[in-house]
Amino acid sequence: MRCLLPPSLPPIPSPLQFLTGLSGRRGIPSDMVHSAVLAWVWALALGVVPGVQAGCADLGRCCQGRDLTCVSRGWTAAGPSLEPQPCYCDQACSGAGDCCPDYGSACPAVTCAVSEWSGWSRCIEPCTVTFRVRRREVLREPRNGGGPCPALEERAGCVEYWSDQGVECKQALIPALITTGAFRTWRKKRAVALERKSAGYCVMFELVTITMGCFQTRAPYTQWMRYLSQGHTLCVLCEPPALDMRSLRCYGDGEGSRGDQLLQWQAVGNPSCRGTWKRFQQLEACSCPDVHSFLFV
Repeated sequence: MRCLLPPSLPPIPSPLQFLTGLSGRRGIPSDMVHSAVLAWVWALALGVVPGVQAGCADLGRCCQGRDLTCVSRGWTAAGPSLEPQPCYCDQACSGAGDCCPDYGSACPAVTCAVSEWSGWSRCIEPCTVTFRVRRREVLREPRNGGGPCPALEERAGCVEYWSDQGVECKQALIPALITTGAFRTWRKKRAVALERKSAGYCVMFELVTITMGCFQTRAPYTQWMRYLSQGHTLCVLCEPPALDMRSLRCYGDGEGSRGDQLLQWQAVGNPSCRGTWKRFQQLEACSCPDVHSFLFV
C-alpha cells in the first residue's frame, strides 16, 4: 500500500453510479439492475470494458525505483473494483501490487548489456609480483527491473621479468613463484619439446620466514602450503616451461645472490602465502625428492 495524496487526474464517471441510479427510477425492476451490475463486474474482471483504463502507454513514462509521480489510472493486481484506481508505472509497483495493467508490455524489463573483455594489460609494475587488468564497458543500462550489470573489471596475478626499458630484472629483486612438485606430472606433458634443449636443474633453499596466509588456505589445490615450515630445506626444480630458453634459467632462482642474502618467494594460487629463503646450493640434472619438492613457475 502507498500513502500519497490523490493524483490530480480528471474524475472518471463510475458505471456503478449510473447502474445503481437506475434502481431509484420507477418502472425498472431491482433484479434487472442487479443483473446489470454483475455483468459489468464480470466484464471488468475479464478486461473487456473499453474506453475506461488509461495505463502506462497513455502516461508515456516508465520510471526507475519508487516514484509516486509515475501514476495513471486503471485496474491493478489488487483485484477488480467498480471504477479505475490509481495505478503505477515504476519499478516498485511489482512489489506493491499496484502496477497498471499494461505495465509488462509498456515497460518491459531490459537487462544490462556489456561489451567483450578487452585484452589483458601489462603488469602494473615490472620486477615484482603484481597484477594485470582487463575491462569491459556497459553498452546498455538495465531498465524496469532488468538484470544488473556484471563486473566490469578483472585482475590476475602476474610477474614481468623485463623493465619498460627492456632491461632484465635483477634476480635478487624477483620473487620466485613456486608450486608443489605434484604438479610436475601434468606439466611434463606440455614441455617434452623444450626438454630436448635443457634438462633443467635444482636449487636448494633454506626456508626462513612464512606468512600466516599459508596456513589459512582452504582451496584443495593449495593444501600443500600448510606443510611449509621454517628451517626446512626445500628443493625447487627448474625445468621447461618455466626455464627461460634465452638465459637457460628460471626467474627467481637467486642466481648471483650472496649466501646469506634473503630472497623472496610466493606460492602460486594464494597471494597471501609468501616469505623469504636463502639459496645455498644448485644441482645440475637433478631430481628433487618427493618430500619438500617444489617447482618454479
